[in-house]
Amino acid sequence: MRLLIAEDDPKLLKSLMHIFKLNNYATDGVDNGADAFDYALSDEYDGFIFDIMMPEMDGVTLLKKLRSKGITAPALFLTARSEIEQRIEGLDAGADDYLPKPFSTGELLARVRAMLRRKDNFTPDLLTFGAITLNRSTYELLYGDKSQALSGKEFQVMEMLMQNKNVIVTAEQLITHIWGWDTDVDTSVIWVHISNIRKKLEALSAPASIKFVRNTGYLLEVSV
Repeated sequence: MRLLIAEDDPKLLKSLMHIFKLNNYATDGVDNGADAFDYALSDEYDGFIFDIMMPEMDGVTLLKKLRSKGITAPALFLTARSEIEQRIEGLDAGADDYLPKPFSTGELLARVRAMLRRKDNFTPDLLTFGAITLNRSTYELLYGDKSQALSGKEFQVMEMLMQNKNVIVTAEQLITHIWGWDTDVDTSVIWVHISNIRKKLEALSAPASIKFVRNTGYLLEVSV
């Protein structure tokens, strides 16, 4: 198994490389997000271990860019205990797991083994609506030979609309589904995400549109 490790703390990076070498993993290690992106594009890795806070490109941005390129290797984030929002954003971006620092060697290896087991069973998870496809493994919207990467929240909105074909979905239903019933998020946030998805559908020239039904909600339609 081959891993790519991106960690800007030189002592921790050296320690991680040593741990995985002792446990019969092949590894490459880099200390910034930009180099990690270049390495990862080779698509020769079975898994990624990324620190969230790195110079040149943070871990969340790095993973989003890789997923948009169709790189599907599983990813584990290393995070500071205070980086709760970043953990959530990372999982939304397509990470498989996260591990707060400091961590034990045993837990690190166990989480990596679990992550790699999931990879062995990986098949693209596709959802279709008319001629458009949502790749639930890479958070991409596809039409023909074109693709548009979605943010985590855009993906969740689009997924719910595609799962409810010919059914109006209310803003309240979207909010509860994505943020939970006790959130302070209001309907204007949904409007922003819908607007972004519409622009991406237009960029694809996709034969689908999101219709706003006054005083009711949103409906995904096939364009004629």
